[in-house]
Amino acid sequence: MGWNDEEDHTIYKVVINHEEQYSIWPADRENPLGWNDAGKSGTKAECLDYIKEVWTDMRPLSLRKMMDEQASQG
Repeated sequence: MGWNDEEDHTIYKVVINHEEQYSIWPADRENPLGWNDAGKSGTKAECLDYIKEVWTDMRPLSLRKMMDEQASQG
């Protein structure tokens, strides 16, 4: 029998790292090293919907900063 999201009753939380990249993590577990709470928890679908709404630029923060600096110099 395969994985079925409809049977997943886990409460997740949205986590974010120093590069402003998002992921989900079970709410009852300690965050992975380098990841902090982003302030949203709920079902898997709710957390993924939140990420889809707020993570509009997939580039890591360091790349965005570098590109902004290059654009302001040119």
